[in-house]
Amino acid sequence: FSSIIKEENQRMNRQVETILKASQLEKQEVNLNLKPTHVHELITDVVENFQLQLEQKNGKVEMELGAVNDLINADEVHFSNLINNLVDNAMKYSKENVAPLITLSTSSDAKYFHIRIEDNGIGMTRDTVKRIFERFFRAHTGNVHNVKGFGLGLSYVKTMIEAHNGDIKAESVLGKGSQFNIQLPLAKEGRG
Repeated sequence: FSSIIKEENQRMNRQVETILKASQLEKQEVNLNLKPTHVHELITDVVENFQLQLEQKNGKVEMELGAVNDLINADEVHFSNLINNLVDNAMKYSKENVAPLITLSTSSDAKYFHIRIEDNGIGMTRDTVKRIFERFFRAHTGNVHNVKGFGLGLSYVKTMIEAHNGDIKAESVLGKGSQFNIQLPLAKEGRG
């Protein structure tokens, strides 16, 4: 019970942080502390934090960290938060009585680091996909009442990806699940 309380406490703190960050973002006040970072380590740490929740739902995260180069200029705190938000959403919007399966994979090419986060959750309509990155937008989830939040998470994710000079796209099929594709520029070797 104490570990569940601790985890919920951390989640609440993250939500408060997200609200504060959202108000800062609105005023363009966020100063990112960008430095060359091997992001596979950050991704692994974030996923490990979800193990208890995953076990409770008999779910799992399959990690396929296939990027040959994972060095990007990142703000560790914000980057961890945005990955946390995406994995948290995949958990929140899982189907009832179906074990969540989240696939997190990475790849890289000459210029970019790519992350794909895919889930087997409830999915979204095409109209919802068009609006999910808007501030305070909350998807209509039918009779799913256990999903709490402020509609800030994905707005924050998109803002942070763009602050890292990256791009994010969402795809989804209602009833089948969602996929988020992130592209971030690799750090230039020899700088920093």
